[in-house]
Amino acid sequence: MGSRKDEEFLNGHRLKPESLMMSYGYNPQWSEGAIKCPIFQTSTFVFESAEDGKAFFEVAYGLREQDPDEDLGLIYSRLNNPDLEILEDRLTLWDDAEAAAMFESGMAAISTIMFQFLRPGDYVLHSEPVYGGTDYLLNHVLPNFDIKPVGFRAGSSQEEIREIMDGVEEERQLGMVYIETPANPTNEMIDIEKCAEIAHEHKTEEKEVPMVVDNTFLGPLFQHPLKHDADLVIYSATKFIGGHSDIIAGVCLGSEKLINKVQTLRTIFGTMGGPWTGWLTMRSLETLKLRMTQQVDNAKYIADFLSVHPKVDKVHYLDLLEEGDPQYDIYQKQCDEPGAIVSFEIDGGEKEAFKFLNSLELIHLAVSLGGTESLAEHPATMTHSDIEPDEQRRMGITDNMVRLSIGVENKKDLVEDLKQAFEQV
Repeated sequence: MGSRKDEEFLNGHRLKPESLMMSYGYNPQWSEGAIKCPIFQTSTFVFESAEDGKAFFEVAYGLREQDPDEDLGLIYSRLNNPDLEILEDRLTLWDDAEAAAMFESGMAAISTIMFQFLRPGDYVLHSEPVYGGTDYLLNHVLPNFDIKPVGFRAGSSQEEIREIMDGVEEERQLGMVYIETPANPTNEMIDIEKCAEIAHEHKTEEKEVPMVVDNTFLGPLFQHPLKHDADLVIYSATKFIGGHSDIIAGVCLGSEKLINKVQTLRTIFGTMGGPWTGWLTMRSLETLKLRMTQQVDNAKYIADFLSVHPKVDKVHYLDLLEEGDPQYDIYQKQCDEPGAIVSFEIDGGEKEAFKFLNSLELIHLAVSLGGTESLAEHPATMTHSDIEPDEQRRMGITDNMVRLSIGVENKKDLVEDLKQAFEQV
């Protein structure tokens, strides 16, 4: 569908993303005047001429560069589909990215990106902890392709990261720096710019060494990694972007050059999102700011409650960071708000954590995050259960840790539920 930058302005005034989410990239005249983009539930598209078909395929398969004034026409829904293209246009707005690629899941996005840029003999430098699926990909899948994962604890300084790298530099070359900030589930911050320096020092004319940030916890409203020298940003759109716990989806954003490479492998792997996924995600984008703003307001209230509760040993939440803490400095530099994920350590161990979780009534016991409903889970035995216990403890994941994803319910009702659950412990 091409860029829609001319739609961003009204009478010389640049519109905000929350305003553009209603119509950006879509003209009702294309679809019988329908105010909302229809679901284009089709596998293939008719060409107006054989010449058009040839031209479209040349660009789609990288046989030639797309002309600046040329729109890539619709071919086949594994390559492109109106619901995905309009969605991708809108997704670029929050992060001010050149291009976006939509996937059928967050792991589809992560896997496609890693296999696009990593090669046998490479190592991938990554933060710890990361989402459980990502951890499995790094430690159990990539080594089968002679790609070595090299982890560093979230919160490490650049000097500490370089010391870890020294042990592998002689035998392998850096292929990617991959971080998740804030970390899941500890909420530890990582300095994006410092990690980007490391990635870009290793870049050559022959080899891209992308700096990739999983921004699911805070984005796309409250942290913008591309503005801090990241090359690619990933979201599990299942979470806040989708926001209703009814879709599985993933997103990658960055420069046109890098996204074109990602889209090429997406076409071959078949990891693109379908038209229903694209349409539902477009629906969700219209209320993204409303939802996330309310969720943050609720999360701050709940974090304050937990911070003084006698049965809570420690609360992991960005809004509670204090001046003098290096994490506070990173938070102030990179983030606009603290997000809606609150982790805490209950007084006791797994037994007490389970009793608390089993006693919740309004808050649901379920994995995932970012939906309109509040959720609670036990990272050590659920989302991060494939990590060895000793490794969990090294990463800051404890037996008594509970992770909360705060929804849009009344915040006082949520606190009442927490109170009664604590009383059962």
